[in-house]
Amino acid sequence: MAMASIAKRKACFLTRNLSNSPSADAFKLSYSLTKFSRRFATLGSEENDVVVIGGGPGGYVAAIKAAQLGLKTTCIEKRGTLGGTCLNVGCIPSKALLHSSHMFHEAQHSFASHGVKFSSVEVDLPAMMAQKDKAVSTLTRGKNIIIATGSDVKSLPGIIIDEEKIVSSTGALALQQIPKKLVVIGAGYIGLEMGSVWARLGSEVTVVEFAPDIVPSMDGEVRKQFQRTLEKQKMKFMLKTKVVGVDTSGNGVKLTVEPASGGDQTTLEADVVLASAGRTPFTAGLGLDRIGVETDKGGRILVNERFATNVSSVYAIGDVIPGPMLAHKAEEDGVACVEFIAGKHGHVDYDKVPGVVYTHPEVASVGKTEAQVKALGVEYRVGKFPFLANSRAKAIDDAEGLLKIIAEKETDKILGVHIMAPNAGELIHEAVLALAYDATSEDISRVCHAHPTMSEALKEAAMATHDKPIHI
Repeated sequence: MAMASIAKRKACFLTRNLSNSPSADAFKLSYSLTKFSRRFATLGSEENDVVVIGGGPGGYVAAIKAAQLGLKTTCIEKRGTLGGTCLNVGCIPSKALLHSSHMFHEAQHSFASHGVKFSSVEVDLPAMMAQKDKAVSTLTRGKNIIIATGSDVKSLPGIIIDEEKIVSSTGALALQQIPKKLVVIGAGYIGLEMGSVWARLGSEVTVVEFAPDIVPSMDGEVRKQFQRTLEKQKMKFMLKTKVVGVDTSGNGVKLTVEPASGGDQTTLEADVVLASAGRTPFTAGLGLDRIGVETDKGGRILVNERFATNVSSVYAIGDVIPGPMLAHKAEEDGVACVEFIAGKHGHVDYDKVPGVVYTHPEVASVGKTEAQVKALGVEYRVGKFPFLANSRAKAIDDAEGLLKIIAEKETDKILGVHIMAPNAGELIHEAVLALAYDATSEDISRVCHAHPTMSEALKEAAMATHDKPIHI
């Protein structure tokens, strides 16, 4: 039996569906941590070494790692299943719908050019949703206190989410009909991914963003090309725009918008509005103030390099602490935190955590953007390679995108890698490994890459960074 499976048996996972459980109050997160600690003492004949509050990617991974290290562990989760937002109503179901909608879009627009023809192509939305739900259900079966309660949808002034006309990402994953018009508030990862899903299925999608650019954390050059690509896919963008009024009295929704700097107002009509302005740490009701755990103005729990709060034996990981709000970052936090508790050494470098937008093409990045390197005053070189010159991309008729490497001029050390391409989320990990070991662009260029593959673009961009590429 695999070590992870053995560890799961050693770790006690307590899950409750709070809406149905008669003993729900005993497990609600509205209880203070002091009440939690007293509750945990009654869970078994012996006290726990570690209690994890939250069974999301950070929490359940921390619990498994603690059990692997021989610590008596209990993980408490308010849902009836483990996996948290990511697995239940976030990463996994959204990727299932992204894949299904991409298949539909390809059947409509691309199969014929490859010699595959249909008399008609239709969307069976209930079947698509059932496939998404199956993916989720399949994956969810799977006395130090670690707070791993994750994050929640960030609220917007004057906008009330009812999950019918105005939906969060959770509601956008469960729509029963394809909206004719969909307005997305927020041009971040989640907004663009969900907007992409429904645009492929036939919705007229308009994205409203307060900032002057989509995905502000993205490299500027890649961002501009990415936006142009999404516009080719018929997604519309209203940047530097704010929502100042919402009317849901009719059959649909009317949004009043105006320039972010002020000016003339206009009205947008939609069947459904997706509020996707980011996420906020879920710490409300934990009773942190009762035991004196320090938080910042945004509600994030402050921790040191060992993930310890200012209160003895209380730790925090994942979305409730500063750093990228990403499932894989939370997993790394969980492992490192438990290693510290067990007297070992843990480590997470937030500068080397990859980020991926799972649209098509995907956009993935790790390290610093060109603007960030400029701001640091570091002299640098840039190497780029377009996927239009990549043999595999041309062979599959999916060649829109580029690969960009930023390296320090004096040492050639790679500082950042940015990819827009099909499967960019898979391609990025060679770059993550390169950054982790302080590799140079020449190091990558001298490694043999299989032909024909998308990954050859990374080798070519590396050659372009310190010398010259071959195939362009």
